[in-house]
Amino acid sequence: METIFRFKDPFFLLLLLLVPGYVYYELKLKKRPYFVFSDLSLVAAAGKRRIPWHRLTLVIRVLVVILIILALARPQSGSLEREVSSPGVDIMLCLDTSGSMQGLDFEVKGERRSRLDVIKEVVTNFIKKRKTDRIGMVVYGAEAFTQCPLTMDYGVLADFLSRLKIGMAGDQTAIGDALAIAVKRLKDIKAKSKIIILLTDGVNNTGSIEPLEAAGLAKTFDIKIYTVGVGTVGPVPFLVDTPFGPKYVMQRVDLDKVTLEKIAAVTGGKFFLASDTEKLGTIYETIDKMEKTTVKIKEYSRFEELFPYLIMLAGIFLLLEVFLANTVLRTAP
Repeated sequence: METIFRFKDPFFLLLLLLVPGYVYYELKLKKRPYFVFSDLSLVAAAGKRRIPWHRLTLVIRVLVVILIILALARPQSGSLEREVSSPGVDIMLCLDTSGSMQGLDFEVKGERRSRLDVIKEVVTNFIKKRKTDRIGMVVYGAEAFTQCPLTMDYGVLADFLSRLKIGMAGDQTAIGDALAIAVKRLKDIKAKSKIIILLTDGVNNTGSIEPLEAAGLAKTFDIKIYTVGVGTVGPVPFLVDTPFGPKYVMQRVDLDKVTLEKIAAVTGGKFFLASDTEKLGTIYETIDKMEKTTVKIKEYSRFEELFPYLIMLAGIFLLLEVFLANTVLRTAP
């Protein structure tokens, strides 16, 4: 529920621009009645008025005018409730944290960054763009485990993502096991769309389940898999410690594009190859557009009119002005 204050007819507020002109007229241009004295000594005893109490009635009158203008603009206070109607998309992210993810073939603003660091940034941006979807995360290397179950608390998800480290699940790559865990998390969920985004830079070389077997399970439960292959073709620079200090060493990392393409094809998904930072960001934007959910929002509002209170207050001040003008602040003639 959202509390709202508004003016129903705000164009009446333009009348407030006339108030300074009215004040100037009263103080500078309006002609005042006066008495004629034959000798100023007759009024000398009255002394000088140090406090301009005679202006108090003008102040009150101006306040009355302002209150009436505000009342004409119809101020309202109320509440707004939004009802979001959307089955949403359930997404499991499968992120590779094997040793090869420390390859430094990606650059950000001219600086070499590890594959995992760049992926974390791109995935964070992808998460920020989701509004009504539940997202979970599976981390895998030699082993695979659920890092974060399905959630709409994107802050918690981003925190889990920031904690990912290379080698936290082992140095090998168990793609099949990661997919199987993601399928297990999604298979019994009732959602408009269920997808897995698998990201890897290597070849399935360990685990108890073959990748295509896991893809077949996903298809059984109507789960679509998008596969993203990460890394450049050819030798990749790695920063390693040597007796002479840190040094760049070129190593070859193989990417099984054929299997990744088959995994996506089996489930009706799509395979993407991200060879640089810009393309990796574009891939996630493409997936975001392909799995966009139409969100229906209904709004319910209730407003209370506040102008009667302003009219009442203006009436009180008007009576006060009349009282003062005819008693303690009375002027002559």
